[in-house]
Amino acid sequence: MRVFDRIIADRGSRYAVSGGPAATRDEVAALLAGLKRSRRFARATHNSWAAILSGEPVKDDDGEAGAGALMLQMLQRADVRDHVVVVTRWYGGKHLGGDRFRHVADAVRHYLRETGLDSRGPS
Repeated sequence: MRVFDRIIADRGSRYAVSGGPAATRDEVAALLAGLKRSRRFARATHNSWAAILSGEPVKDDDGEAGAGALMLQMLQRADVRDHVVVVTRWYGGKHLGGDRFRHVADAVRHYLRETGLDSRGPS
């Protein structure tokens, strides 16, 4: 699993993005469990994720309403399959409104760019 920590900070909230290959829900669960073995990630306010597993779109907002859908849409556009992306947020005490969606999108873009998944062809 690749982890890019502390990539965005806004009004006290902090964001990280992580991910790795996953072809099944069990593999997604294993990657999430591995991430949460770190006390820092286990204590995060939200660990939202999305993936396209064997052609099936799956997501979990983990309380960050709409985050999973946005992430899934971005993965579909980039044609990233059998790979889970997790956006982690530590809430800083101030509501971000619509800016939280911009931060989720920026985190996913960061992950796709840094891992080279933004430039690969169809799987």
